[in-house]
Amino acid sequence: FACAGWDSHKFFITFGTAIAELLANFTDTQKSQLYIVASYVQLTWPHVDFPLSRHLESLRSAYTRAGTAPSQLQGDVSAMLEQLGWSHTEEHRTVEGFSLDMADPETKRAIEVDGPSHYLEDAPSGEYVVNGSTRFKARLLRSYGWNLANVAFFEWDRKTEAERHQLLADKLAQIGVVV
Repeated sequence: FACAGWDSHKFFITFGTAIAELLANFTDTQKSQLYIVASYVQLTWPHVDFPLSRHLESLRSAYTRAGTAPSQLQGDVSAMLEQLGWSHTEEHRTVEGFSLDMADPETKRAIEVDGPSHYLEDAPSGEYVVNGSTRFKARLLRSYGWNLANVAFFEWDRKTEAERHQLLADKLAQIGVVV
């Protein structure tokens, strides 16, 4: 519901009330998902008394315990961004607990590298469409003040080195970095 942008805070309060009573029985993976929901509710309705907000620290802790596994693609993009002169931190963890593939925390600019798991393939057209969880993460990060650009695996594949340099220069320009 949060990924779809459903804006009924009453639903989330009812949901949060029921879940808060059972929280001790949840796994870290489930608590991580609840952290995303709680973050959404907190941003969307900051004055609503959401029961899971009282558990935000433990939910965030579960969320941040989930490890990250940078891909080869991410490493390649990071190395080329360094070649272009953009100094960044890899796997930066925001104050809110979100992991960014490459970021400049001081300016809140970031590049996310999106492999196939970030997309759904439209059967009739064969085109890739960003999935709900990836869109939702981007929406949350933007609401926290982050300026994001995404490098999709299909934009990167089958490009020459010069084309990849241009692709990354364009992505950096999207977030206000001139190289």
